[in-house]
Amino acid sequence: MTIPHSRARRRDRRVYLRSHPLLFGLLAATRGRGVRRLGGTVLVHDAEAYRQALTRLPLDRAAAGTTGGAAREALRGAGGVLFDQEGGGHRTGRRGVAGGLGAAGVERLREVWRPLLVRGRAPLERGGEVDVVELARELAGSVVCALLDCAADPREVARAAAAAAAASVRDHLPGPPRPGAAQEAVRAAERLQGLLGDADPLSAMLAVAAVNTTVAALPRAVAWCADAGLWEQAADAELRPRLAEELLRVTAASPVLPRVAAADGVVGGCPVRGGDRLLLVARHAAGAHRRDPDGRAPAGPGVARLVFGAGPHACPGARLATVQLADVLEALAPYRPVVTRARVDRRAALPGWRELRVGAGASGSRPAPTAPAGRPGSCPRGLGRPAGAGA
Repeated sequence: MTIPHSRARRRDRRVYLRSHPLLFGLLAATRGRGVRRLGGTVLVHDAEAYRQALTRLPLDRAAAGTTGGAAREALRGAGGVLFDQEGGGHRTGRRGVAGGLGAAGVERLREVWRPLLVRGRAPLERGGEVDVVELARELAGSVVCALLDCAADPREVARAAAAAAAASVRDHLPGPPRPGAAQEAVRAAERLQGLLGDADPLSAMLAVAAVNTTVAALPRAVAWCADAGLWEQAADAELRPRLAEELLRVTAASPVLPRVAAADGVVGGCPVRGGDRLLLVARHAAGAHRRDPDGRAPAGPGVARLVFGAGPHACPGARLATVQLADVLEALAPYRPVVTRARVDRRAALPGWRELRVGAGASGSRPAPTAPAGRPGSCPRGLGRPAGAGA
């Protein structure tokens, strides 16, 4: 059966056109060639060239205009962050993060977010609506607080992390400079660090990354699932993990990875000089612009995971993102939600929705009562199945 995705693509395109129109207009206009140089900037769309840039070309982690540079600016004075380190310090930091986000760590975190999903979907059971952005914000903040053993309000942490990212990252994007942007970035970083208390700078960066990618990714994936009629796949325990990976590939929460070459090299046949700026278009490398998400015919992990980077520059939170989205889809699938209201967030660091409200669809059914506790990953003791559903 052919699944119509045109409506889903039209809605998702609004996120780009209304939040980052100049940047994504440029990327759309240049994607005809896998690698293209514009002055001192090299745009990389091709999958193999994208891998080369991340695995074979020395990169300056802290240069202005990069993720590391934005992180340094957002958390200035903190003494270094995950994307603002070199050599052993960077590797040690990544190992520490990866330890908490490995298979065992993610299973422990599921015990935090699954009860929130049961509570968060409750309005659908009463014929009401759910703002998936608010739900994603609570999930992200709760996960960060659990990882950092932080007693702050999860939603306040999430809002502060979003503000810190928006104030710093958007200052590096194409377009006219915003008056007072630097002072705004400092205030936002101070507020976040105040909420996190004694958390180290690496932890603060983790909070920024986790919150912003989660709040960008989950609502866009849910909207796509609703518009393209993918709830049948989302309800299938075998298809759901592959569908989650596919939705993350197509929505590409971090669609562009800005980097700076630390030395001369070659990317996709194009000579690169030390100091050249690289715009690595994860969205295009993963084929998000031409291949629709389908759990029955996935692109495969070698392509899908390009949205999380590659090699030593791969995001340590890929497993967390995939498992969390799969659980969100499991929680919502019984109701076959439809989008009732969607507003783009024009100030966010990453393309996303400011509000995405969903209501139960006509074919939705009420799930059997379930207890939020129990073995993570077990459907009968987890988020539940629709009444009458098969095994």
